[in-house]
Amino acid sequence: MAVSLLTNASAYPTVSFNAQTGTTYTFALTDANNVVVSLTNASAITLTVPPNSSVAFPTGAILQFYQGGAGQVTVAAGSGVTIIYTPGLKLRAQNSFATLIQTATANTWLLSGDVTA
Repeated sequence: MAVSLLTNASAYPTVSFNAQTGTTYTFALTDANNVVVSLTNASAITLTVPPNSSVAFPTGAILQFYQGGAGQVTVAAGSGVTIIYTPGLKLRAQNSFATLIQTATANTWLLSGDVTA
C-alpha cells in the first residue's frame, strides 16, 4: 500500500514572522529556527548577532531575515561574535533574504544569502 507524504500537512514545519520597523534590532532566542525577521524601514538598519553570553542560541541555530523596506540591512557582530561571510555583511536590495547558522563553536556564525559588500 502506497502512503502519501502529503496526508499529514500538520507535520510540515511552518515559519512565523517577527516584524521589525526600527533602525536597529538584536536577534533574540525566540527568533531561532522557524522564524523570519522582517526588517522594514526607509532608513538603514543594523541587525546585531548577540554573543552567546547574552543569548545562548543552541549549536546549529538558524536565524533567517529579509529586507522588506528600502533601508539597507547591515549585519553586525556583537562583542566576541565572528561572522563568516562572502562577499559582505549587507543585504543587497529590498526583498533580499539571508540566513545565519551557528556553527559548533559558540559565537561563530555562517552568513549566506543575497548579500553584498
